[in-house]
Amino acid sequence: MSAFESLETGAVVAERELTLTRDRLVRYAGASGDFNPIHYRDDVAADVGLPGVLAHGMLTMGVAGSVATDWLAETFGGAASVRDFQSRFTRPVPVGAEAGAVLAVTATVGAIDAEARTARIDLKVVFDGATVLGKAQLVAAFA
Repeated sequence: MSAFESLETGAVVAERELTLTRDRLVRYAGASGDFNPIHYRDDVAADVGLPGVLAHGMLTMGVAGSVATDWLAETFGGAASVRDFQSRFTRPVPVGAEAGAVLAVTATVGAIDAEARTARIDLKVVFDGATVLGKAQLVAAFA
């Protein structure tokens, strides 16, 4: 039985805690070109009614997705690839100047299509006890 055939719907395949820092936000802003000051200036965030500097939504989604892609690479090597990755942004992630923001990410096999040799990996992303990405799903294809 191959590794793909051993996948089971509902199985947790990876879990990790990730810390977003202000430094990481600035680096992401440079890489993405998203220099909205709510991502690096407390005064601007406060002026628009936010609880503080917020992580970029796409950064949050990307680091969450890395939990699944790292598992795919470690388990399947080049025999697996990401076919689709989608999410809804449901809550902001305030990033404290000192503590940052700790995300807890759990990757679970949500569905398997044996004929197409694909699996949907559902990502649960939690910050401060609340889910911050909704319907975060990655579809992986297997050789």
